[in-house]
Order: sequence, then C-alpha cells, then structure tokens
Amino acid sequence: MQFLLFSIILIAILAINLGRNIKKLRQESQIKNAKRLRFSSLPIHYIYCFVLWSLVVSIGAALAPIGIAAKSGLFAIITVAIFFLTRLLYQKKFNSKNHIEGISKLVLSITTGIGILITIITTVSILFEALKFFKFVGVADFLFGTVWNPQMAVTAEQSVGSSSFGIVPVFLGTLLITLIAMLVAVPVGIMAAIYLCLYAKSKVRDYLKPILEILAGVPTVVYGYFAVITVAPFFKTLFAQFGLEIASESALAAGFVMGVMIIPFVLSLTDDALNSVPQALKDGALALGSTKSEMIKKVVLPSAMPSIVGAIILAVSRAIGETMIVVMAAGLVAKLTFNPLDSVTTATAQIVTLLVGDQEFNSPKTLAAFALALTLFIFTFIFNVIALIVIKNYKKKYG
Repeated sequence: MQFLLFSIILIAILAINLGRNIKKLRQESQIKNAKRLRFSSLPIHYIYCFVLWSLVVSIGAALAPIGIAAKSGLFAIITVAIFFLTRLLYQKKFNSKNHIEGISKLVLSITTGIGILITIITTVSILFEALKFFKFVGVADFLFGTVWNPQMAVTAEQSVGSSSFGIVPVFLGTLLITLIAMLVAVPVGIMAAIYLCLYAKSKVRDYLKPILEILAGVPTVVYGYFAVITVAPFFKTLFAQFGLEIASESALAAGFVMGVMIIPFVLSLTDDALNSVPQALKDGALALGSTKSEMIKKVVLPSAMPSIVGAIILAVSRAIGETMIVVMAAGLVAKLTFNPLDSVTTATAQIVTLLVGDQEFNSPKTLAAFALALTLFIFTFIFNVIALIVIKNYKKKYG
C-alpha cells in the first residue's frame, strides 16, 4: 500500500512537470522559428506515454521480490529516466499519438484474446468431462432417451443399468418453460417499448422507464421466492375455480416469473432499436398521411426489426440459461409432457441437482451434468447461428 501511494504521487508530480516542460519547449521553439510549428502529437499524448510507461515499471517493481525501500528507489530512478526520455522524444518529434494508438490496439487485442481463450478453455473442459460420461452411456441413448433418472451409479465401477440418462424430457421441460417466458416477455416488452418511445411524453418516459428497468436489477433468487410464495398459489387458486388441477411447481408459474424477469431486457433493447430509426423516416410517413399506428407498423417496426429479433434471441438465450428461478419454482422430476400445468424440470436445474453435495467426478451421475452442459452449449450455439442468419435476411429485406 505504501509503495502504491508513493508510485501514484511520484507519477502525478512528474506528469505535471512534464506537461509544463513540454509547453515551455513548444513556446521556445515557436519563438525561435518565428512561426507555428506542426507537431505530430499533442503534449497530452507525451504525458500519456510517460504515465503508461511509468505504470508498467511500477507493476514490475511491485512484483519484484525485494523490500519496499528497494522497490521505491528502483522505481524512482527508472521513472525519472522515463521522464527525461519522454522530454527528449518530444524534442525529436517522436509520434507519441501513434504510439498510444498502437498500445491501445494491443491491449484491446489481448483482452479480446483472453475472452476467446476463456471460452475455448471452458468448452474443452466441459467436452473432456462429457466424453468420460459417454464411455458409460451411448450418445444415441443420451440424446434420444425418454427417461431421465440418474439416481444410481455412485462410482465408475458400479453399473448404470438401473439409471436412465435420456435428455428428451429434460430439454422438453426447458423449451416449455422458455416458451412460456417468451410469451410473457416479448409482447409486453415490445409494446411497452413502443409506448415509451413513440407515445409517452418525455416526463412520463423519464419516470416509467427507470421503474420498469428496476426489474432487471432484482436478484433471481428473489424472483424464485416470488414464484413459490405468490405466483404458484395464485395460479393454483385461479385454476381451481375452473376445476383444473395445477402442480405446485408448475411450468406455468416458473415460466411466467421468468418472463417477468426478462421484460426489462426486451424492453430496453427494443427501445434502443426504435430510437435508432431515423426521424426523417417517421416524419416522412406522417407527412404522406399515415396515422401514427400505421407509421409504427409499416415504417418503424420493419426498420427496427433486425435489432428487435436480436433482442428476442438474447432473451431466449437468457431464459434457457436461467437457473435459480427454475430450481426454486419448477420441479426436479423429468416428465415427458407438454402440459404447462404439470411439473417439469430443466437442464440447468438438473445440473445444479447433480453437482450439489460431496460428489466424485468419476461417477456417471456427476458426469451427466457435464454432458447436459455440453448439449445445452451446442443447442444455444446452433440457435444463435440460425438467429444470425434470420437477422441477416431481415437486414437484406429492410436495410
């Protein structure tokens, strides 16, 4: 902490002095040449270079296995040397602007590479564990089996014959809950965005949009409690009035609450898409005699459709990957059913269930979680690729 404070103070003092030195040198050069010289970089660019190089030295000194006094002395010497070097480079008309730009590109490339590397490492890790699972269970049995019951096979040596690892009912439950969530989130989100963007007054918009977007900041565990304590009993009482029986942990309750959670996501992205439509197109449609609703249907929505489709795709991916709500509000028993009033389970809920507690990672039961994760990853990837093709076609049609 002492070294960090010392580094910041020293860099700040030298940076201020460097700025004054460069300003003085520039004035002397202009007076000497009797004309305004053209420099490749502004003084601030040289200060940026100095601060950047000094921070690199500071990090290197902090990592050095020496005492604080030695670190501070070494850092001070090298930083002062960088100060005079930067001053010299200014006199030599060194292009510090391009230097900073090059370093910025390098940093951005490294961060992008880190993101890609993390994705690859995660995928490979899941793949290797999933391949261990497929040594015990065939791929066809896993992908097309209609019974999911991985309660046996604690160790790799035990038989898995009494367990069933068919993912059809698991993914059917996932798709059912996702469909219910989209039926709630997409119409409400898009219509709310249209109202806020094109109908609401500025004051009304300033109040309503933050209130709606507060839903995005609510933890998913709170939505889970809301589904269990409020929504599920309400639906149970409601359907009982019509003589219909509904499970306490129904797909309808979980999907409805998940849709409520995704509403601000769809609303915000759709609002941005509608605002990006040029005002000239809207005014032109109104000038030709269109009503406001006709202008929205025939001009605004087609123009914003690629971005709206993209928002829906992201919302679907968000719903498929949701965990806490379905763990709390949906069931844990995989059922082959299309009935939204029945209890179903999802892939994420099963992954949590299989990995909870003290488990050995050589058990088919535990390894099944990685097979589920890999299948979910591939499914989401294929869905996103298809969606990108759809968006591209929309852009060709309406671009």
